[in-house]
Amino acid sequence: MFDPRPEEARMMSLDLHPIFRNNRDIELALRQFLFRANNSGETVVEIIPGKGSGRLKERVLAFLDQKHIRKLYVRREVDSGNTGRVLVHFR
Repeated sequence: MFDPRPEEARMMSLDLHPIFRNNRDIELALRQFLFRANNSGETVVEIIPGKGSGRLKERVLAFLDQKHIRKLYVRREVDSGNTGRVLVHFR
């Protein structure tokens, strides 16, 4: 998909729509994405669980709240303008 934003305005993004039914794939994708983002020097990344019923977003937030995962980032927030998007901020 074409993104019209300039390259420097784009952020790393993980869209969970294609794998939303498989818990193991979701956790693996989240773990790999967060480690890659942390190592890349990005200051903020987005995870897109989508709006739907909210269960996938709850799983994402629970994953992010695990003690060993929290060490990777500074804070996380649900985008106030788009509740189907979670932003993760790094140091």
